[in-house]
Amino acid sequence: MNRTTLAGRELGAKPAGGEADRETGRVKWWNTRPTAAAALLAALLTTVAFCAADVIARSYPFGPRTRSVNDLGNQYVPFHAHLWDLLHGRADGGLLVNWQSGYGSSFLPDFGTYLSSPFALLVAVFPRDEIDLAVYAITVLKTAVAGAAMAWLLLSLRSGRWWAAGLLGASYALCGWTLALASYNPMWLDGLIALPLLCLVGEWAMAGRRPLPGVLIVALAWIANFYTAYMATLGAALVLLLRLVLAELPWRRALAVTGRAAVTVGLGIGLAAPLVIVVYSGTQHAYPGREGHFAPAGTEDLLARLLPTTYSYSSPALYVGITALVLALALPFHRKVPVRVRAGWTVLVLAVALSLQWAPTSLAWHAFAVPNGSSYRQAFVLCALLVIAAWHALAYGPPDRRALGAAAVLLVLTVAVASRSDLTRHHSHHTWPVVLLAVVGTLAGLALLGLGEARPVLAGLAVALLIGAQFGEAAATSAVATGARLGQMDDYAPWGDRQQQEADAVAGVDAWPAYRTEPGRDQTVGNDPMMVGGQGAQYYSSLTADVLSRTLTALGDGWTSRGRSLQSLDNPVTDAVFAVGARLHNPPDPHQKWLPQGGGATTVTREDVPPLVTVRPAAAHTTPAAFGPSPYRNQELLLGARVYTLPRTTLSGTDEGDAARGLLVGGARTITARCRPGSSVFLWAPHYSGTARLTGGGERRLFRSDAGNTKIAAMQPLGTVRAAGQVRIDLRPDRLSRVPAQGAVGCLDTARLRTAVQHLKSTGATEVTVSDGTLHARLPAGSRGTAVVAAPRIAGWRCSAGGREVAAGEFHGLIAVPLGASATSLTCTFHPPGLRLGAAVGGASLLALILVGTVPAVRRRTAGGSRERMTTAH
Repeated sequence: MNRTTLAGRELGAKPAGGEADRETGRVKWWNTRPTAAAALLAALLTTVAFCAADVIARSYPFGPRTRSVNDLGNQYVPFHAHLWDLLHGRADGGLLVNWQSGYGSSFLPDFGTYLSSPFALLVAVFPRDEIDLAVYAITVLKTAVAGAAMAWLLLSLRSGRWWAAGLLGASYALCGWTLALASYNPMWLDGLIALPLLCLVGEWAMAGRRPLPGVLIVALAWIANFYTAYMATLGAALVLLLRLVLAELPWRRALAVTGRAAVTVGLGIGLAAPLVIVVYSGTQHAYPGREGHFAPAGTEDLLARLLPTTYSYSSPALYVGITALVLALALPFHRKVPVRVRAGWTVLVLAVALSLQWAPTSLAWHAFAVPNGSSYRQAFVLCALLVIAAWHALAYGPPDRRALGAAAVLLVLTVAVASRSDLTRHHSHHTWPVVLLAVVGTLAGLALLGLGEARPVLAGLAVALLIGAQFGEAAATSAVATGARLGQMDDYAPWGDRQQQEADAVAGVDAWPAYRTEPGRDQTVGNDPMMVGGQGAQYYSSLTADVLSRTLTALGDGWTSRGRSLQSLDNPVTDAVFAVGARLHNPPDPHQKWLPQGGGATTVTREDVPPLVTVRPAAAHTTPAAFGPSPYRNQELLLGARVYTLPRTTLSGTDEGDAARGLLVGGARTITARCRPGSSVFLWAPHYSGTARLTGGGERRLFRSDAGNTKIAAMQPLGTVRAAGQVRIDLRPDRLSRVPAQGAVGCLDTARLRTAVQHLKSTGATEVTVSDGTLHARLPAGSRGTAVVAAPRIAGWRCSAGGREVAAGEFHGLIAVPLGASATSLTCTFHPPGLRLGAAVGGASLLALILVGTVPAVRRRTAGGSRERMTTAH
């Protein structure tokens, strides 16, 4: 067989939609109607099947069941809500600083992680109270575009039936990775789109065409979501290498193609560097997440995930539909396909499958960082390779009976091994009926397709069977995954009356930056400030700053997600430190049935607090004392005054446990102590899970922690000490827990607190203004010592006092700036770490791209002018 000399296509396979010029033999690329039809069919099938699955599952927006599970409700929807506010000019902060979360967090890394996809901008066209619908629509649209991109790629690799390319494009878009993982991690779907587009860039590199669009596609992919773009780039590189091997190009031309591809990818990533390097720098300053260890999935589980309606969080979601699977299994036996093509794609699929199961290659797929969660986030690459292999089995003509028989035998063996997996047993009432119907539809459709080349009626029936089988099993698989996630993960209600009441209450008292408004301790999601407004401690991100998490933990705050999801700390001392002048108190979220339910509406309390910038004694910026083990004493360090009494406590009925780690509590117990009458009682028990109530009055408070240390409980107020001075706290644990042997109870002298607040107000800033990454404060004349900004000292802050630049120091985790003798003003500006380096790399890449684009054009024009002068001379 002759071999290709340009784009690696097999000779005789006219590119779909292309039309050969009779005089030159060259292909005209303007005729792309079959390719466009295939892309449109893939997008349509994907959209209808995706939505039909949610109708079946009675999931939002087609039913009462929420789809906001896990991080979708806690992180991604709130971040999109914050983007909506930014686009409409209603957010506190901008692209550099998010002043609403974590008392002031770096936003550009979060933007690059969650919101930099061009699709995210579509939130702006939806109403604010339909933010859940906006995220759903973006998810569906991304999935449909991925299907269209794959259909386009398939017809670019080799010509074939347009409807088959559309069908397999939908198979890729609705693969198990999409339905099990990416459907509630919408930023990952940009990688699903990027992979076929990057493969197209590889095709252009082979043909020596379209260098500028290639660079722009790479840049857009890495900007949209650099994490999955990295995996997609690796996958596209493997596809390009195989295409070069199959094309049998001379080694010099192969090296030239490789060089063109490398330059294209390098320039594209360089253009994305201003965002990518900022995100990378943000991860360097983030609170460390869980350190996991890779454990390969069992063979039976691996094969089970090839089948429809199986679901698991800890195994690779490899489902691509029975049609694509049968075609991929038939490829090695399909005699119409050249041997090199059969062998090449089969080996590549097997090699990538093995790489998913080996720890070193798994680490390489995940950018050499162990994932904090699912260990198979790269599975979409293998799904793409299975679909491309299936396309080659169909593009050369339908498999004959021999190939189909061999595929059927392999499929039976796959099902037999998969039947030993718990994944098929758990969903057996779904899996086996769907598998049976899909197999019958697929085999019948492929058999009729082989007979239908001379009988259009049979061909039409074959198409109907194949599309029907694919549609049905994909919808069933998505519906099962939706139900399984709801049963295994935390879930959250979409925007409703509760969130609207909170938003209205915040809007009624918000006066930022005069003071902060806390959305409340009884949160709805982990990022309430971005959802309902205000400026709180709550913040949940993969990039939660280490200094913020450690500071708030030292002050008695609670968290989930191993320290990356911080909660509100309902405490008047910390409210004074962080200038929280208004605080919401919400009833328990009725959507969370495990919470003790009670009536009531959202209420607001107001406090007289110091301004955002206060002035402390001269030695404050040197941090004379580090945080100690007691959160009460740590709060006093930040406040600058002694306001707590820490009484000696007794825990009834316990003589067990290690006192250094805390006393074990396995049943009802009582803590007793004595405090000054009228003082406020607080309980700090980070590793206690259950309820606590002050005997004789006070509200029963819920403490949440777990044995695995993924969440700890926050310090909580219990009530006021009565006239006798006796403190009795009833504990009702819901699991075996630990309570500190001493130091759990703190009694706050509110009069002392008021005195300390008045002192900080009298010496604090007289005016504070904030705009995105700049904070300006006017200080009283004669201010001396250290200015302390009630914001975490995350990396990137630079300050000047009285017009003189000074180093921004740290005061127990907060921004601290030494003042000169005549400083009457303070200005702090924020520069995200990595932005300057990223801008330099991006600028250099842009300059190189301009040179690459203009130099050849200038040479061609110069050469053309020389030829014209020579012709004129002759």
